[in-house]
Amino acid sequence: MAEDCIFCKIIEGEVPAYKLYEDELVVSFLDIFPIHPGHALVVPKKHTVDIFDTDEETIKQMMAVAKKLALPVMNGTKAQGINIGMNNKPAAGQEVFHAHMHIIPRYSDDGLKTWSKNLFKDDKHKQELYEVIKKAL
Repeated sequence: MAEDCIFCKIIEGEVPAYKLYEDELVVSFLDIFPIHPGHALVVPKKHTVDIFDTDEETIKQMMAVAKKLALPVMNGTKAQGINIGMNNKPAAGQEVFHAHMHIIPRYSDDGLKTWSKNLFKDDKHKQELYEVIKKAL
């Protein structure tokens, strides 16, 4: 447990939360600053910072729980879709540095844009990035 981590305090029961699910590896609860009502989080019980710091078994369980909760969240909020995502590092929008996955109810007219239509400069640029990423594997 990290001393000043809000998610660790929720997991330990020091801070109240509306828990939707809990098992030996993860807990899920409603986000206190939701994008839309019903926005839920799936959080590992063990304090890890992000996807790079979280073991594979826990990541798999986080995704399994997100899948389990997606339909109940969507139906319960009368949403037309669901985003499931994880922000890793400040540049990606991570604000709480305890790994967590978002389950966000979505509506066709909600105005939230998730992907721009940026393209590669050209095929050479795409090829160069492909090679660098492939080599890093």
